[in-house]
Amino acid sequence: PFALEEKQENISISTNTPSKPSQEQLINKARKLQKQGNIKEATNYYQQLINEGCNDHRVFSNYGVLMSNIGKSKEAELLYHKAIEIKPDYAEVHSNLGNLFRDLGKLQDAELLYRKAIEIKPDYAMTHNNLGNILKDFGKLQDAELSYRKAIGIKPDFAMAHSNLGNILKDFGKLQDAFDSYLKVIEINPKF
Repeated sequence: PFALEEKQENISISTNTPSKPSQEQLINKARKLQKQGNIKEATNYYQQLINEGCNDHRVFSNYGVLMSNIGKSKEAELLYHKAIEIKPDYAEVHSNLGNLFRDLGKLQDAELLYRKAIEIKPDYAMTHNNLGNILKDFGKLQDAELSYRKAIGIKPDFAMAHSNLGNILKDFGKLQDAFDSYLKVIEINPKF
């Protein structure tokens, strides 16, 4: 007679099927590719997200920046408007659309968008600087000076705003103040 023993085995089945990346992972991958300058791949990811019904304002805003940077203004404008439709209180997209309009010579539209972005996010230094540039283009130098000073007040190490302030002060004939602004630029960023 044989002794019967119960034999226990653990059986595991492994499937090497990769899980589908989440929408957030795809957005992050697209942004990373965009930052690396891989426009084609970033475009593919953004388009995939949109084709799959993604309704995330960041996708449309970032894709808009990408399109703007490669000179596709009409596409960028549509993407920015979609981002605003999804999230009307997203200051960055208002500012980005303002930049696009400024580049297209639509200065009044750009000014309105910068003001909207500042209304949404009052501590947005870059937009105060950009508004200063528009105001300077309109010949409103005192208002431009105030915008540059506001940008510097928010972000004291903002070299571009110091440089723009220096230019305005020079235009006003305040040469010592302009010189001081330029020195501040060099102090912040010697390679500016």
